Amino acid sequence: MAFGLNIEHYSLYIDGQWVNPDQRFEVKNKFTGETFATIGLATEKEVQLAIESARRTFDQGGLSPYQRYEILKKAAAALLAQKEELARILTLEAGKAYKESLVEVERAAQTFEIAAEEAKRIHGEGIPVEASPGSENRMAFTIRMPIGVICAITPFNVPLNLAAHKIAPALAAGNTVVLKPTSQTPIVAAKLVHILEQSGLPAGYLNLVTGSGAVVGELLAQDPRIDMYTFTGSPAVGLNLKNKIGLRKALLELGSNSAVIVHADADLDQAAKLCAGKSFGNAGQVCISVQRIYVHHDVEKEFLAKLVQETQKLVVGDPFDAATDIGPMISEGEARRTENWVQEAVEGGASVVVGNKREGAFFYPTILSQVQPDMKVVCEEVFAPVVSVIGYSQLADAFRMVNESKYGLQAGVFTRSLEAAMQAAKHIRTGGVIINDASQYRADQMPYGGVKESGWGKEGPKYAIEEMTEERIVVLNLA
Repeated sequence: MAFGLNIEHYSLYIDGQWVNPDQRFEVKNKFTGETFATIGLATEKEVQLAIESARRTFDQGGLSPYQRYEILKKAAAALLAQKEELARILTLEAGKAYKESLVEVERAAQTFEIAAEEAKRIHGEGIPVEASPGSENRMAFTIRMPIGVICAITPFNVPLNLAAHKIAPALAAGNTVVLKPTSQTPIVAAKLVHILEQSGLPAGYLNLVTGSGAVVGELLAQDPRIDMYTFTGSPAVGLNLKNKIGLRKALLELGSNSAVIVHADADLDQAAKLCAGKSFGNAGQVCISVQRIYVHHDVEKEFLAKLVQETQKLVVGDPFDAATDIGPMISEGEARRTENWVQEAVEGGASVVVGNKREGAFFYPTILSQVQPDMKVVCEEVFAPVVSVIGYSQLADAFRMVNESKYGLQAGVFTRSLEAAMQAAKHIRTGGVIINDASQYRADQMPYGGVKESGWGKEGPKYAIEEMTEERIVVLNLA
Protein backbone atom coordinates (compact mmCIF):
# COMPACT_ATOMS: atom_id res chain seq x y z
CA MET A 1 0.00 0.00 0.00
CA ALA A 2 1.41 3.39 -0.94
CA PHE A 3 1.18 6.44 1.25
CA GLY A 4 1.85 10.10 0.55
CA LEU A 5 5.17 11.61 1.58
CA ASN A 6 3.44 13.96 4.01
CA ILE A 7 1.85 11.09 5.97
CA GLU A 8 3.80 10.36 9.14
CA HIS A 9 4.20 6.79 10.35
CA TYR A 10 4.12 5.72 14.00
CA SER A 11 5.39 2.50 15.54
CA LEU A 12 4.42 0.17 18.35
CA TYR A 13 6.44 0.31 21.58
CA ILE A 14 7.52 -2.97 23.14
CA ASP A 15 10.15 -3.54 25.82
CA GLY A 16 11.71 -0.12 25.29
CA GLN A 17 11.93 -0.47 21.49
CA TRP A 18 9.88 1.10 18.70
CA VAL A 19 8.66 -1.83 16.63
CA ASN A 20 7.33 -1.86 13.06
CA PRO A 21 5.18 -4.90 12.23
CA ASP A 22 4.64 -5.89 8.61
CA GLN A 23 1.21 -4.30 8.45
CA ARG A 24 0.01 -0.82 9.26
CA PHE A 25 -3.32 0.98 9.17
CA GLU A 26 -4.41 4.48 8.27
CA VAL A 27 -5.66 7.11 10.71
CA LYS A 28 -8.06 9.64 9.23
CA ASN A 29 -8.44 13.36 9.69
CA LYS A 30 -12.02 13.35 10.98
CA PHE A 31 -12.80 16.73 9.37
CA THR A 32 -11.49 16.10 5.86
CA GLY A 33 -11.60 12.31 5.79
CA GLU A 34 -8.03 12.20 4.47
CA THR A 35 -5.32 9.94 5.89
CA PHE A 36 -2.88 12.00 7.96
CA ALA A 37 -0.88 9.20 9.65
CA THR A 38 -0.31 5.47 9.76
CA ILE A 39 0.58 3.24 12.69
CA GLY A 40 1.74 -0.34 13.02
CA LEU A 41 -0.89 -3.06 13.26
CA ALA A 42 -0.07 -5.54 16.01
CA THR A 43 -0.29 -9.25 15.36
CA GLU A 44 -0.33 -12.02 17.95
CA LYS A 45 3.48 -11.88 17.98
CA GLU A 46 3.62 -8.24 19.08
CA VAL A 47 0.86 -8.70 21.65
CA GLN A 48 2.66 -11.66 23.19
CA LEU A 49 5.96 -9.77 23.31
CA ALA A 50 4.29 -6.75 24.94
CA ILE A 51 2.68 -8.85 27.67
CA GLU A 52 5.90 -10.80 28.21
CA SER A 53 7.84 -7.54 28.59
CA ALA A 54 5.36 -6.13 31.11
CA ARG A 55 5.25 -9.38 33.08
CA ARG A 56 9.03 -9.81 33.22
CA THR A 57 9.60 -6.18 34.19
CA PHE A 58 7.11 -6.34 37.03
CA ASP A 59 8.43 -9.63 38.35
CA GLN A 60 12.00 -8.32 38.41
CA GLY A 61 11.14 -5.63 40.93
CA GLY A 62 10.18 -2.03 40.54
CA LEU A 63 10.95 1.63 40.77
CA SER A 64 10.89 3.35 44.14
CA PRO A 65 7.97 5.69 44.86
CA TYR A 66 10.22 8.72 44.43
CA GLN A 67 11.51 7.47 41.09
CA ARG A 68 7.92 7.05 39.92
CA TYR A 69 7.17 10.58 41.13
CA GLU A 70 10.11 12.04 39.19
CA ILE A 71 9.17 10.31 35.94
CA LEU A 72 5.49 11.26 36.11
CA LYS A 73 6.34 14.87 37.05
CA LYS A 74 8.67 15.14 34.05
CA ALA A 75 5.95 13.72 31.82
CA ALA A 76 3.48 16.34 33.08
CA ALA A 77 5.92 19.12 32.20
CA ALA A 78 6.60 17.58 28.78
CA LEU A 79 2.89 17.43 28.00
CA LEU A 80 2.60 21.17 28.61
CA ALA A 81 5.77 21.88 26.63
CA GLN A 82 4.28 20.03 23.64
CA LYS A 83 0.73 21.28 24.14
CA GLU A 84 0.18 22.77 20.70
CA GLU A 85 1.48 19.73 18.81
CA LEU A 86 -0.53 17.29 20.93
CA ALA A 87 -3.66 19.43 20.51
CA ARG A 88 -3.12 19.43 16.76
CA ILE A 89 -3.03 15.63 16.70
CA LEU A 90 -6.08 15.40 18.95
CA THR A 91 -8.02 17.66 16.61
CA LEU A 92 -6.93 15.71 13.54
CA GLU A 93 -7.76 12.23 14.82
CA ALA A 94 -10.72 12.96 17.13
CA GLY A 95 -12.30 15.89 15.28
CA LYS A 96 -12.76 18.00 18.42
CA ALA A 97 -12.36 21.77 18.33
CA TYR A 98 -8.71 22.81 18.68
CA LYS A 99 -9.47 25.02 21.67
CA GLU A 100 -11.05 22.01 23.36
CA SER A 101 -8.01 19.89 22.47
CA LEU A 102 -5.74 22.40 24.20
CA VAL A 103 -7.79 22.00 27.37
CA GLU A 104 -7.53 18.21 27.14
CA VAL A 105 -3.72 18.40 26.98
CA GLU A 106 -3.67 20.70 30.01
CA ARG A 107 -5.90 18.30 31.92
CA ALA A 108 -3.72 15.33 30.97
CA ALA A 109 -0.72 17.18 32.38
CA GLN A 110 -2.70 17.80 35.58
CA THR A 111 -3.58 14.11 35.76
CA PHE A 112 0.09 13.14 35.55
CA GLU A 113 1.07 15.75 38.12
CA ILE A 114 -1.60 14.55 40.57
CA ALA A 115 -0.56 10.94 40.04
CA ALA A 116 3.08 11.89 40.61
CA GLU A 117 2.22 13.35 44.00
CA GLU A 118 0.05 10.37 44.90
CA ALA A 119 2.97 8.02 44.18
CA LYS A 120 4.56 9.36 47.39
CA ARG A 121 1.40 8.95 49.47
CA ILE A 122 0.50 5.27 49.05
CA HIS A 123 0.04 3.95 52.57
CA GLY A 124 -1.68 1.41 54.77
CA GLU A 125 -3.04 1.77 58.28
CA GLY A 126 -2.53 0.38 61.74
CA ILE A 127 -5.02 -2.28 62.84
CA PRO A 128 -5.56 -2.57 66.64
CA VAL A 129 -5.57 -6.37 66.82
CA GLU A 130 -4.13 -6.08 70.35
CA ALA A 131 -7.62 -5.11 71.45
CA SER A 132 -8.82 -8.66 70.77
CA PRO A 133 -8.50 -11.19 73.64
CA GLY A 134 -5.53 -13.45 73.01
CA SER A 135 -3.80 -10.91 70.75
CA GLU A 136 -2.46 -8.58 73.42
CA ASN A 137 1.13 -9.21 72.30
CA ARG A 138 0.49 -8.67 68.60
CA MET A 139 0.67 -5.63 66.32
CA ALA A 140 -0.78 -5.33 62.84
CA PHE A 141 -0.74 -2.96 59.90
CA THR A 142 -1.69 -2.99 56.24
CA ILE A 143 0.43 -2.20 53.21
CA ARG A 144 -0.67 -1.57 49.64
CA MET A 145 1.16 -3.54 46.95
CA PRO A 146 1.00 -3.06 43.16
CA ILE A 147 -1.34 -5.52 41.50
CA GLY A 148 0.99 -6.45 38.60
CA VAL A 149 0.44 -6.14 34.85
CA ILE A 150 -2.40 -3.81 33.89
CA CYS A 151 -4.02 -3.72 30.46
CA ALA A 152 -5.32 -0.23 29.64
CA ILE A 153 -7.92 0.05 26.86
CA THR A 154 -8.79 3.62 25.89
CA PRO A 155 -11.61 5.23 23.82
CA PHE A 156 -11.73 7.75 20.98
CA ASN A 157 -13.54 10.64 22.62
CA VAL A 158 -10.91 11.83 25.14
CA PRO A 159 -7.95 9.79 23.94
CA LEU A 160 -5.16 11.63 25.75
CA ASN A 161 -6.59 12.42 29.17
CA LEU A 162 -8.36 9.08 29.55
CA ALA A 163 -5.09 7.35 28.68
CA ALA A 164 -3.47 9.52 31.34
CA HIS A 165 -6.11 8.44 33.87
CA LYS A 166 -5.14 4.82 33.29
CA ILE A 167 -1.38 4.96 32.73
CA ALA A 168 -0.36 7.54 35.34
CA PRO A 169 -2.03 5.87 38.36
CA ALA A 170 -0.89 2.42 37.20
CA LEU A 171 2.73 3.55 37.05
CA ALA A 172 2.41 5.58 40.25
CA ALA A 173 1.27 2.43 42.05
CA GLY A 174 4.26 0.44 40.78
CA ASN A 175 2.55 -1.60 38.07
CA THR A 176 3.53 -2.23 34.47
CA VAL A 177 1.16 -1.48 31.59
CA VAL A 178 0.11 -2.77 28.19
CA LEU A 179 -1.77 0.04 26.43
CA LYS A 180 -4.26 -0.57 23.62
CA PRO A 181 -5.80 2.64 22.28
CA THR A 182 -8.79 2.55 19.98
CA SER A 183 -7.93 2.30 16.29
CA GLN A 184 -9.75 5.58 15.61
CA THR A 185 -7.38 7.70 17.72
CA PRO A 186 -4.08 5.88 18.35
CA ILE A 187 -1.56 8.59 17.41
CA VAL A 188 -1.79 10.72 20.52
CA ALA A 189 -1.27 7.52 22.54
CA ALA A 190 2.00 6.90 20.68
CA LYS A 191 3.01 10.48 21.42
CA LEU A 192 2.27 9.98 25.11
CA VAL A 193 4.37 6.81 25.21
CA HIS A 194 7.26 8.72 23.61
CA ILE A 195 6.94 11.43 26.26
CA LEU A 196 7.15 8.85 29.04
CA GLU A 197 10.17 7.24 27.38
CA GLN A 198 11.88 10.63 27.18
CA SER A 199 10.92 11.28 30.82
CA GLY A 200 13.03 8.33 31.96
CA LEU A 201 10.53 5.47 32.17
CA PRO A 202 12.61 2.29 31.87
CA ALA A 203 11.94 -0.38 29.27
CA GLY A 204 9.07 -2.76 29.97
CA TYR A 205 6.99 -0.51 32.18
CA LEU A 206 4.78 0.69 29.32
CA ASN A 207 4.09 -1.18 26.09
CA LEU A 208 1.92 0.02 23.20
CA VAL A 209 0.00 -2.29 20.86
CA THR A 210 -2.67 -1.22 18.39
CA GLY A 211 -5.35 -3.02 16.42
CA SER A 212 -8.97 -4.02 16.55
CA GLY A 213 -10.78 -5.16 19.65
CA ALA A 214 -11.78 -8.33 17.82
CA VAL A 215 -8.13 -9.34 17.38
CA VAL A 216 -5.80 -7.46 19.72
CA GLY A 217 -8.46 -6.96 22.39
CA GLU A 218 -9.30 -10.65 22.41
CA LEU A 219 -5.65 -11.64 22.75
CA LEU A 220 -5.23 -9.29 25.69
CA ALA A 221 -8.41 -10.48 27.41
CA GLN A 222 -7.44 -14.13 27.15
CA ASP A 223 -3.89 -13.85 28.48
CA PRO A 224 -3.58 -14.94 32.13
CA ARG A 225 -0.36 -12.96 32.61
CA ILE A 226 -2.44 -9.78 32.83
CA ASP A 227 -3.64 -9.10 36.37
CA MET A 228 -6.07 -6.23 35.84
CA TYR A 229 -7.94 -4.40 33.07
CA THR A 230 -8.91 -0.74 33.02
CA PHE A 231 -11.38 0.00 30.23
CA THR A 232 -13.45 2.94 29.01
CA GLY A 233 -16.15 2.19 26.45
CA SER A 234 -19.64 0.87 25.95
CA PRO A 235 -21.47 -1.31 28.51
CA ALA A 236 -21.78 -4.14 25.97
CA VAL A 237 -18.03 -4.28 25.33
CA GLY A 238 -17.28 -3.82 29.02
CA LEU A 239 -19.53 -6.74 29.96
CA ASN A 240 -17.97 -8.90 27.26
CA LEU A 241 -14.52 -8.09 28.62
CA LYS A 242 -15.54 -8.88 32.20
CA ASN A 243 -17.02 -12.22 31.13
CA LYS A 244 -13.76 -13.15 29.44
CA ILE A 245 -11.38 -12.19 32.25
CA GLY A 246 -13.27 -14.05 34.99
CA LEU A 247 -12.11 -13.33 38.54
CA ARG A 248 -9.34 -10.97 37.51
CA LYS A 249 -9.91 -7.36 38.49
CA ALA A 250 -11.44 -4.74 36.18
CA LEU A 251 -12.02 -1.00 36.42
CA LEU A 252 -14.84 -0.30 33.98
CA GLU A 253 -15.92 3.22 33.01
CA LEU A 254 -18.92 2.63 30.77
CA GLY A 255 -21.83 4.57 29.32
CA SER A 256 -24.50 6.96 30.53
CA ASN A 257 -27.45 9.10 29.46
CA SER A 258 -26.73 11.77 32.03
CA ALA A 259 -29.50 13.94 33.39
CA VAL A 260 -29.76 17.47 34.72
CA ILE A 261 -32.56 18.87 36.88
CA VAL A 262 -33.43 22.55 36.56
CA HIS A 263 -35.60 23.39 39.58
CA ALA A 264 -38.07 26.25 39.76
CA ASP A 265 -35.67 28.38 41.84
CA ALA A 266 -32.64 27.87 39.58
CA ASP A 267 -30.55 30.59 37.98
CA LEU A 268 -31.90 29.97 34.49
CA ASP A 269 -29.21 31.95 32.67
CA GLN A 270 -26.49 29.93 34.38
CA ALA A 271 -28.33 26.65 33.80
CA ALA A 272 -28.99 27.33 30.11
CA LYS A 273 -25.40 28.37 29.38
CA LEU A 274 -23.84 25.41 31.17
CA CYS A 275 -26.32 22.90 29.75
CA ALA A 276 -25.73 24.11 26.19
CA GLY A 277 -21.96 23.89 26.53
CA LYS A 278 -22.03 20.52 28.25
CA SER A 279 -24.66 18.91 26.06
CA PHE A 280 -22.89 19.67 22.80
CA GLY A 281 -19.16 19.98 23.59
CA ASN A 282 -17.03 17.40 21.74
CA ALA A 283 -20.13 16.85 19.59
CA GLY A 284 -21.85 15.30 22.62
CA GLN A 285 -19.36 12.42 22.61
CA VAL A 286 -18.61 12.40 26.33
CA CYS A 287 -19.86 9.80 28.82
CA ILE A 288 -21.24 12.54 31.07
CA SER A 289 -22.63 14.83 28.35
CA VAL A 290 -26.04 16.20 29.25
CA GLN A 291 -28.66 14.08 27.48
CA ARG A 292 -31.82 14.57 29.56
CA ILE A 293 -32.89 17.88 31.13
CA TYR A 294 -35.79 17.76 33.58
CA VAL A 295 -37.22 21.27 34.07
CA HIS A 296 -39.87 22.37 36.55
CA HIS A 297 -43.08 23.26 34.71
CA ASP A 298 -43.09 26.79 36.22
CA VAL A 299 -39.88 27.70 34.35
CA GLU A 300 -39.93 25.22 31.48
CA LYS A 301 -40.89 27.66 28.74
CA GLU A 302 -38.44 30.34 29.89
CA PHE A 303 -35.57 27.89 30.33
CA LEU A 304 -36.16 26.30 26.92
CA ALA A 305 -36.01 29.71 25.24
CA LYS A 306 -32.73 30.50 26.98
CA LEU A 307 -31.32 27.08 26.11
CA VAL A 308 -32.17 27.61 22.44
CA GLN A 309 -30.53 31.03 22.55
CA GLU A 310 -27.32 29.64 24.04
CA THR A 311 -27.30 26.70 21.62
CA GLN A 312 -27.63 28.96 18.60
CA LYS A 313 -24.47 30.80 19.67
CA LEU A 314 -22.40 27.64 19.17
CA VAL A 315 -20.36 27.49 15.97
CA VAL A 316 -20.16 24.24 14.00
CA GLY A 317 -17.36 23.84 11.51
CA ASP A 318 -13.65 23.35 10.87
CA PRO A 319 -12.24 22.26 14.24
CA PHE A 320 -9.01 24.20 13.61
CA ASP A 321 -10.95 27.47 13.24
CA ALA A 322 -10.60 29.45 16.47
CA ALA A 323 -14.31 30.34 16.34
CA THR A 324 -15.47 26.70 16.13
CA ASP A 325 -17.12 25.15 19.18
CA ILE A 326 -18.22 21.85 17.65
CA GLY A 327 -16.40 19.73 15.09
CA PRO A 328 -17.48 16.55 13.33
CA MET A 329 -18.50 13.37 15.07
CA ILE A 330 -16.00 10.53 15.03
CA SER A 331 -17.45 9.16 11.78
CA GLU A 332 -20.21 9.75 9.27
CA GLY A 333 -21.67 6.41 10.33
CA GLU A 334 -22.16 7.71 13.88
CA ALA A 335 -23.73 10.91 12.55
CA ARG A 336 -26.13 8.82 10.44
CA ARG A 337 -27.00 6.69 13.45
CA THR A 338 -27.78 9.86 15.41
CA GLU A 339 -29.92 11.17 12.55
CA ASN A 340 -31.88 7.90 12.54
CA TRP A 341 -32.44 8.00 16.32
CA VAL A 342 -33.76 11.57 16.13
CA GLN A 343 -36.02 10.73 13.19
CA GLU A 344 -37.35 7.70 15.08
CA ALA A 345 -38.16 9.97 18.04
CA VAL A 346 -39.93 12.49 15.78
CA GLU A 347 -42.00 9.72 14.25
CA GLY A 348 -42.95 8.71 17.79
CA GLY A 349 -44.22 12.20 18.62
CA ALA A 350 -41.12 14.15 19.70
CA SER A 351 -40.73 17.76 18.55
CA VAL A 352 -37.50 19.25 17.22
CA VAL A 353 -36.98 22.60 18.93
CA VAL A 354 -33.71 23.32 17.11
CA GLY A 355 -31.22 21.36 15.02
CA ASN A 356 -31.73 17.90 13.49
CA LYS A 357 -29.40 18.69 10.62
CA ARG A 358 -26.62 16.44 9.34
CA GLU A 359 -23.83 17.27 6.90
CA GLY A 360 -21.51 14.32 6.43
CA ALA A 361 -19.97 13.56 9.83
CA PHE A 362 -21.38 16.78 11.31
CA PHE A 363 -24.58 16.65 13.33
CA TYR A 364 -25.80 20.05 14.45
CA PRO A 365 -26.77 20.66 18.10
CA THR A 366 -30.30 19.37 18.53
CA ILE A 367 -32.89 20.02 21.24
CA LEU A 368 -35.97 17.79 21.47
CA SER A 369 -39.16 18.13 23.48
CA GLN A 370 -42.30 16.01 23.86
CA VAL A 371 -40.16 12.89 24.11
CA GLN A 372 -41.18 9.60 25.72
CA PRO A 373 -39.11 7.62 28.27
CA ASP A 374 -38.74 4.61 25.97
CA MET A 375 -37.30 6.57 23.04
CA LYS A 376 -33.65 5.75 22.28
CA VAL A 377 -32.69 9.42 22.57
CA VAL A 378 -33.85 9.26 26.20
CA CYS A 379 -33.23 5.75 27.52
CA GLU A 380 -30.08 4.77 25.58
CA GLU A 381 -26.74 6.57 25.40
CA VAL A 382 -27.06 8.85 22.38
CA PHE A 383 -23.36 9.91 22.47
CA ALA A 384 -24.09 12.76 20.10
CA PRO A 385 -25.09 16.45 20.26
CA VAL A 386 -28.72 15.72 21.14
CA VAL A 387 -30.52 16.71 24.34
CA SER A 388 -34.16 16.22 25.41
CA VAL A 389 -36.06 18.67 27.63
CA ILE A 390 -38.77 17.16 29.84
CA GLY A 391 -41.06 18.90 32.31
CA TYR A 392 -41.88 17.89 35.91
CA SER A 393 -44.10 19.13 38.74
CA GLN A 394 -42.58 17.74 41.93
CA LEU A 395 -38.89 17.34 42.76
CA ALA A 396 -39.53 13.73 43.76
CA ASP A 397 -40.81 13.09 40.22
CA ALA A 398 -37.58 14.49 38.78
CA PHE A 399 -35.50 12.23 41.04
CA ARG A 400 -37.57 9.25 39.98
CA MET A 401 -37.14 9.98 36.26
CA VAL A 402 -33.39 10.47 36.64
CA ASN A 403 -33.15 7.14 38.48
CA GLU A 404 -35.26 5.20 35.97
CA SER A 405 -32.21 4.99 33.73
CA LYS A 406 -30.17 1.78 33.56
CA TYR A 407 -27.13 4.06 33.83
CA GLY A 408 -25.83 6.06 36.77
CA LEU A 409 -22.64 7.98 36.10
CA GLN A 410 -23.27 11.63 37.02
CA ALA A 411 -26.19 14.04 37.30
CA GLY A 412 -26.50 17.80 37.66
CA VAL A 413 -28.98 19.84 39.70
CA PHE A 414 -29.59 23.59 39.42
CA THR A 415 -31.22 25.05 42.51
CA ARG A 416 -30.77 27.85 45.04
CA SER A 417 -32.21 25.65 47.80
CA LEU A 418 -29.77 23.88 50.10
CA GLU A 419 -32.58 21.52 51.10
CA ALA A 420 -33.22 20.56 47.46
CA ALA A 421 -29.50 20.06 46.90
CA MET A 422 -29.22 17.76 49.90
CA GLN A 423 -32.30 15.80 48.79
CA ALA A 424 -30.69 15.37 45.38
CA ALA A 425 -27.45 14.13 46.94
CA LYS A 426 -29.37 11.52 48.92
CA HIS A 427 -31.96 10.39 46.37
CA ILE A 428 -30.25 10.52 42.96
CA ARG A 429 -28.53 7.20 42.33
CA THR A 430 -25.43 8.14 40.36
CA GLY A 431 -21.71 8.08 41.06
CA GLY A 432 -21.64 11.89 41.19
CA VAL A 433 -24.22 14.59 41.91
CA ILE A 434 -23.12 18.03 40.72
CA ILE A 435 -24.95 21.01 42.24
CA ASN A 436 -25.35 24.17 40.13
CA ASP A 437 -23.43 22.72 37.24
CA ALA A 438 -24.19 20.20 34.52
CA SER A 439 -23.45 16.49 34.69
CA GLN A 440 -20.32 16.94 32.57
CA TYR A 441 -18.29 18.60 35.32
CA ARG A 442 -15.12 16.68 36.20
CA ALA A 443 -11.97 17.68 38.06
CA ASP A 444 -9.20 15.18 37.47
CA GLN A 445 -8.40 14.61 41.15
CA MET A 446 -11.95 13.69 42.14
CA PRO A 447 -13.34 10.13 42.31
CA TYR A 448 -15.07 9.41 39.02
CA GLY A 449 -17.16 6.35 38.29
CA GLY A 450 -20.73 5.18 38.12
CA VAL A 451 -23.27 2.66 39.32
CA LYS A 452 -25.54 0.21 37.51
CA GLU A 453 -24.50 -0.18 33.86
CA SER A 454 -22.21 2.84 34.04
CA GLY A 455 -19.43 0.69 35.41
CA TRP A 456 -17.37 -0.51 38.36
CA GLY A 457 -14.65 1.23 40.30
CA LYS A 458 -13.33 4.79 40.43
CA GLU A 459 -10.93 6.81 38.33
CA GLY A 460 -9.05 9.87 39.59
CA PRO A 461 -5.39 9.18 40.47
CA LYS A 462 -5.79 8.62 44.22
CA TYR A 463 -8.82 6.39 43.75
CA ALA A 464 -7.44 4.54 40.73
CA ILE A 465 -4.28 3.76 42.71
CA GLU A 466 -6.45 2.12 45.35
CA GLU A 467 -8.07 0.05 42.59
CA MET A 468 -4.65 -0.82 41.14
CA THR A 469 -3.10 -2.01 44.39
CA GLU A 470 -3.80 -4.91 46.74
CA GLU A 471 -4.22 -4.42 50.47
CA ARG A 472 -2.10 -6.80 52.53
CA ILE A 473 -2.34 -7.32 56.29
CA VAL A 474 0.90 -7.85 58.23
CA VAL A 475 0.65 -9.22 61.78
CA LEU A 476 3.61 -9.28 64.18
CA ASN A 477 3.64 -11.73 67.08
CA LEU A 478 5.76 -9.97 69.74
CA ALA A 479 5.40 -12.61 72.46
